[in-house]
Amino acid sequence: MMFKSLRRFTYSLLAILLASLSVPLLAKADGQSTTTHTLNNSYVVYGAGVASEHYADLDNVLGTDSNFKKLTSTASDYRKYISDSTNTTDAAMISSVAIAPGDPGSGVKVNIKDYNGSNNITTVTAQQYALVAQMAGVTDVTIVVTANRPVSGEAALTGVYKAFAADGATLNTTNTATANQMLDATQDAINANSDDKTYPGKLMAAVGDTTKQIAQEKQDGNSLTTDQIAKLLEEALAKRGISEQTTTNQVNNIVNVLVNFQNSPISSSSKYVSNVGNTINNVKNSTGNLMNKAKNWASSLDTKKASETAQNWFQKLITWIQSLFS
Repeated sequence: MMFKSLRRFTYSLLAILLASLSVPLLAKADGQSTTTHTLNNSYVVYGAGVASEHYADLDNVLGTDSNFKKLTSTASDYRKYISDSTNTTDAAMISSVAIAPGDPGSGVKVNIKDYNGSNNITTVTAQQYALVAQMAGVTDVTIVVTANRPVSGEAALTGVYKAFAADGATLNTTNTATANQMLDATQDAINANSDDKTYPGKLMAAVGDTTKQIAQEKQDGNSLTTDQIAKLLEEALAKRGISEQTTTNQVNNIVNVLVNFQNSPISSSSKYVSNVGNTINNVKNSTGNLMNKAKNWASSLDTKKASETAQNWFQKLITWIQSLFS
């Protein structure tokens, strides 16, 4: 009788343990079935045009350590992930990036770090990087960008996409193409409002708001016209208080990309709707180059490893309990 009671108790305990594990495991499986991905490992990706003697300085600026897997982004990668109609050379690949997993629900956060006291990413803003990466299918990561000499910064996304490929995640090329188009489409408006440090965050939040609404409509079976998409964007710009700062031509450029977004696979993903909300929260009130101000920006990697260790421990316990009755 005592043995039967013990066995019933043990099976009950096993059921509880399995239930506790099922939630994160199912969430991981669902995440892998969509067009939105996060990382399992941390990476540092150097531009092919950077001499190796600068790597140590770059590591110091980026805040990386031995846990980061090292990659190099080349002109071939640029043509693969950004634009195949370019004559970009390896020597032009200067910007370097570090990227690490973030906590679930953290969205995309981006830091642009000075190199020897100078901000060498001269064009692209942290807020642009964040939303564009989200549109490409990246989420729950922190990205740090720098360069050892002045560059526009567009090539930095190559390193992000290459890191995800190395991690085993296939980013849909239609999604990445649309995301890259949004980088170009928002640049003119940001350049025109360079004296307003809050503008990039407000603009990218408005764009994010609009993509979220488009995705929700699409998933409800509704295909929006260009005029309807334009109205959504104009309302979002007004909500963020920058409609008067954004010209009709600038709005039209963004709307053209939003139409492409509606036709992209990622707009059919329910995960995108929730994930872009997290990134919107990151960019909407951010100014300047630091969106993740944690002293150790990659500390969440240790949390992730601790979680995996705990799961492995539970699995060993389950195996041991099962062995009692084998």
